[in-house]
Amino acid sequence: MPLPKRYLTSMMARYNGSSILVDCGEGTQIAMKEVGWSPKPIDVMLFTHYHADHISGLPGLLLGMGNAERSEPLTMVGPRGLERVVNSLRVIAPELPFEIKFIELSGPSQDLELCGLKIHAFRVNHNVTCYGYSFYLPRAGKFDPVAAKEKNIPLNCWNRLQKGQTVELDGVTYTPDMVMGPERRGLKVTYCTDTRPTNSIIDSAKDSDLFICEGMYGEPEKQQKAKEYKHMTFYEAADLAKKAKVKEMWLTHFSPSMPDGRRYMKDVKKVFPNAHLGRDGRMAELDFAEE
Repeated sequence: MPLPKRYLTSMMARYNGSSILVDCGEGTQIAMKEVGWSPKPIDVMLFTHYHADHISGLPGLLLGMGNAERSEPLTMVGPRGLERVVNSLRVIAPELPFEIKFIELSGPSQDLELCGLKIHAFRVNHNVTCYGYSFYLPRAGKFDPVAAKEKNIPLNCWNRLQKGQTVELDGVTYTPDMVMGPERRGLKVTYCTDTRPTNSIIDSAKDSDLFICEGMYGEPEKQQKAKEYKHMTFYEAADLAKKAKVKEMWLTHFSPSMPDGRRYMKDVKKVFPNAHLGRDGRMAELDFAEE
């Protein structure tokens, strides 16, 4: 439930001028405005599942986008039933100046490519159908000017080949693999919430730069409650981070019965040292590793 100093679940990923919102709990509009962002340029919305704390902010957000005179289509992705759920919520937001396109997920996993990012949706284990998401930004190999010269590739083709384009010039075809080295490590962010620990999380989060994961309970004695309600403890989330060999983990989706998660972090860090508590407005800017 929302608290005076805590909004409900949402995450924004921004890349190359595009914005992708994951879940839209109550207060999402306010949280965005507090960091100076507008909902108008959101390109894609992804939903993990349709419990109210993950989607209750949607009608107001759509109205805000409409009032900002948005006209571009909006893509929504979520478990089966997405169009029905959204249209039900739109009873109070019926008139919008933009089209909504729906992609409904089915099966244990599904791969998408949106806004220049590769997105892997994977099913987790909650008491309703629920998915986590991994975002991957690939990184091309290094351009090899020596190879380009040795193969007599004209200088005015180099830039397009670096961008992955095939070039035809004077009857000769030049392809990127002629001048590009092997693909380098890209950037990866994984987000999952409302679930018990699953192998699908470990597999999908493997080697993530940032792993954002639910930690419903910090109190060790609430292990049984976590199992009953299909949620996780801080320590189970940390164990997933360790097994997936992620670089950093943020815990989120705390129970309102837990007033302060900081008291548990010392023990959590014994399981996974680079674990941190999430908070409203927390941000990170990821960049490719130096070579």
